[in-house]
Amino acid sequence: MHADEAEIDAALVRSLIAAQFPRWAALPVERVASGGTVNAVFRLGDELSVRMPLTAAGAKDVDLEFSHLPRLAAGLPVPVPEPVAVGEPGAGYPWQWSVCRWLPGTILPPDAGVAAPGPLAGQLAGFVNAMRAADPAGGPPSYRSETLADRDAETRAALAQLKPGDGVDVPAVTAAWETALRAPAYAGAPVWLHADLSPGNVLLTDDGRLGGVIDFGCMGLGEPAVDLIAAWNLFTGPAREAFRAAVAGGDDDAAWARGRGWALSISLIQLPYYRHTNPVMVASSKFVIDEVLADG
Repeated sequence: MHADEAEIDAALVRSLIAAQFPRWAALPVERVASGGTVNAVFRLGDELSVRMPLTAAGAKDVDLEFSHLPRLAAGLPVPVPEPVAVGEPGAGYPWQWSVCRWLPGTILPPDAGVAAPGPLAGQLAGFVNAMRAADPAGGPPSYRSETLADRDAETRAALAQLKPGDGVDVPAVTAAWETALRAPAYAGAPVWLHADLSPGNVLLTDDGRLGGVIDFGCMGLGEPAVDLIAAWNLFTGPAREAFRAAVAGGDDDAAWARGRGWALSISLIQLPYYRHTNPVMVASSKFVIDEVLADG
């Protein structure tokens, strides 16, 4: 997926575990099928997971999560990853990596949002509200702490890379992006964000409830509208409206417009970048773009 991506397999993980954490050396290691773009994830036994950054940029997330996630976790309404250990470079692998507690659950398909206004919409809104309520003191800027205007050049460059086979109505999407840019800017204080509430990061229980949220590599302080991306990443129709009604400030039309713009910009940039390397991200991006247009 990336020009500077490391080659990572189960044999490498076993070697690193044996050398650095011999107490776990006898546990089986199995790669987790994932459309993730930052880490290769392996299950270690029944209770642990190993996250191996794919690039140097992703490796910075190890310290971020270990420094801030335990403090945030205490105020969140659902399970989140519990950091257990930090691994060091070795066996030819150049960066730090992490071991966390395994969280059970399933994820939504990348192109099949939840339509029924069941419990998930309200529960995910509750998670967003709890993140926003966390003490911002000492928090770093989120990976997505810029404004929509700051993303304009990159978003338009992505629009120019779209091809007929992508199935995107470029004039309609361009108009939607320009509408988002016209929304009044956020004038409040920055709040804690997850900043990547996509299908692969939201764990569901067997009965469709919210079982946990994972991958906090984008977390940090920013404007609240960023976490509204969940409305188009995960929901359609009535469920989206239920999420809006339950999330703090959901009745703020300007914030909703900016959230729609964030969802659109992220997906537009992802689509051409992963066109030939990550079908999960492509399917998710197309779904979000269609939902943004359907939502007006």
